[in-house]
Amino acid sequence: MAIYNLGSINIDNFYEVEHLPKPGETLASVDHHVGLGGKGANQSIAAAMAGAPIKHIGAVGQEGAWCKARLDEAGVDTSDLLTVDAATGHANICVDAEGENMIVLFAGANHAIMDAQVTDALEQAGHDDTLILQNETNMTFEAACLARSKGAFVVYSAAPFSAKMAARMLPVTDLLVVNEVEARQLSQALGVNIEQIDVPELLITRGADGASWRFNATGEQIDVPAFKVDPVDTTGAGDCFIGYVVAGLDQGLEAGDAMRLGAAASAIQVTRHGTADAMPTRIEVDAFLAEIGSI
Repeated sequence: MAIYNLGSINIDNFYEVEHLPKPGETLASVDHHVGLGGKGANQSIAAAMAGAPIKHIGAVGQEGAWCKARLDEAGVDTSDLLTVDAATGHANICVDAEGENMIVLFAGANHAIMDAQVTDALEQAGHDDTLILQNETNMTFEAACLARSKGAFVVYSAAPFSAKMAARMLPVTDLLVVNEVEARQLSQALGVNIEQIDVPELLITRGADGASWRFNATGEQIDVPAFKVDPVDTTGAGDCFIGYVVAGLDQGLEAGDAMRLGAAASAIQVTRHGTADAMPTRIEVDAFLAEIGSI
């Protein structure tokens, strides 16, 4: 079994601020650092840290060679990652004293992914494999169609949220991942209740309130609580959760156990500054779960 991820790669610029900027406000940052990010890269590194084989399909600019090197170091297969003429995608992230964030994205090379690149990368995909997708690259719909035609399981995170894009992706998605705000926005756009969103499986994340997985064919729902920690930076927590959940599924875990694994990983991740660089190892996550279980 293998995981493929058609995903964004960003250079993250972090600015620590006393409070998130208001419209028209000029705000001095108390600290600044640079790290690897992008929903795709975050999820790939989380899955790799969980011990799953994962191949990243994406693109960086000439100045993004260190991003590829960082993915390689984490154990991600980057043989289908291209270097293009466009600038590497980047994000400017403000993080306040409570760990909340505000993010401005620039797509750059993330929208320079080519059809032939995706076709070649998914050539060997099959029924035991998984494709992860988000809304930060081009070729998302086309990749889902191709993976579905090969029998792969398609996991689509509808973020950054676009109701139009999410509606287009529903027919080619097996597991839709949204937070509770996005779930409401999508249900309103479609004119249906959340339970009536037409997708085989629906995973709704609720931050500190945990997550719910619904199997629409049977109506079964699995709820998993979040672990209580004191966060310092919530950026990338959802990506950490998804990467670990998909890795758990790939390793044979049932949905509830995979969600618990993801909840533990994201609980550790939010106690650290950064995104991809803050992803915990599987040893750390297993130790966290063992400690929780002994209390």
